Formats: sequence, C-alpha cells, structure tokens
Amino acid sequence: MAKIAKRKAAARAAFEGKSNLPLEEALTLVKANATAKFDETVEIAMNLGVDPRHADQMVRGVVTLPNGTGKDVRVAVFARGPKADEAKAAGADIVGAEDLMEAIQGGKIDFDRCIATPDMMPLVGRLGKILGPRNLMPNPKVGTVTMDVAGAVGNAKGGEVQFKAEKAGVVHAGVGKASFDTDKLAQNIRAFVDAVNRAKPSGAKGTYLKKVSISSTMGPGVSLDLASATAQG
Repeated sequence: MAKIAKRKAAARAAFEGKSNLPLEEALTLVKANATAKFDETVEIAMNLGVDPRHADQMVRGVVTLPNGTGKDVRVAVFARGPKADEAKAAGADIVGAEDLMEAIQGGKIDFDRCIATPDMMPLVGRLGKILGPRNLMPNPKVGTVTMDVAGAVGNAKGGEVQFKAEKAGVVHAGVGKASFDTDKLAQNIRAFVDAVNRAKPSGAKGTYLKKVSISSTMGPGVSLDLASATAQG
C-alpha cells in the first residue's frame, strides 16, 4: 500500500498546476504517469452544455477509433437461425435467444456489447431495466439493432465506441491504451471529439463543448486545450 500511495503522490505532484494543455503534451504527461502493473486505459471525459433529461438535448452516437481501443470486446448477439450462424461466423462471443435472455435475467452479463436483429427486440425489450443502466441495450441509432449482424460484430470488435451523455451532461469513454504511441492516441481522441461535436443536438444552447479532460485508469486527470483537441492532425 505504501508503494501505491507513493506513486499516487508522485503523479499528483507531476500534474499539479497543469491545465488546458495541448493534446500531445497532455498525453505525454498521462502516459508517463500510467505506472500500474497493467496496461492502463486512456480515458476521456467531455463536459457538454446540455441537459440530457430533455429529449432534444440528448447526445448519443458511435465512432470507430482509427487505431482501435486495445480492448478485447466481448459481443453478445440476439438472433435465430441463419442470422445466429452469421453472428457466430463473424466472431460473436455469445449468441442466443430465450436462453440468452434467461442468462441475463439470472445476472450473467459477461459481454461488453449487445446486438440484436429487429425481430428479437420484443424479447430483448424485457431486459431494458437490466441492460439500459449498463448502456448495453441494443439501439438502431448506434447500429446495434440490425440485420447486418456480421457487420455489427466486426465493428464492435474493430474499435467502435458508443457514447451517451449522462445526467450531468458528461460523455466519457476509453480511447486506447497507455502503451499506444502518442500519435495514435491523439488520432483516436480527435476522432472521438469530432464525433461528439457532430452529435450536437438541436436543443443545445450556448457553449456546447465546455471542457475536455483525459486520464489513465489509475492516474489523475488533466484538461486539454480545446483547439488542440478538435484540430484535425
């Protein structure tokens, strides 16, 4: 525990007084302080000028990060017959119908993305209270309710990230691993910020993008210079 406390104190000291940094400089700082025994995830948090309790201010979407997430994404698919076979062939980890619904109702949720064919949604709809709060509910707006299950599985496995504004108007996601090159992380972050900007809802008033911060799983956060986070580089 003493070593962990020492590491945290050193990280806090390294970040002290630093804010609104250019993206690459912030990434260098975050990577240098990602010293856990595992490959930490680099995470982004975006504070938006929206109140997602209003339907016309909800921010939701999906983006494929150019350099992937570095995470092994487990995918569950609700499908029957040929579409179930298609999902399995595409690399889905779990494929089922009533059996999958019962497993989820029993508390077994060992997947990161849930996909369904449209005909399965009456069944999946019964799981709304379980999957909804975990942001796992299939949704046609982000391509997880589809007849193209092979494409959806491929996207989920290939670096696709879903995002959704929480109650306070904050969007957060993992955008790569600390072991990634700075340039690759920067490309991923700019792609993510661009996608959130493009998802600006009609009801958003005033300043939409208020603050962007990045951190590693175990490290402190640092705010970014907004121009450097949105520039295409």
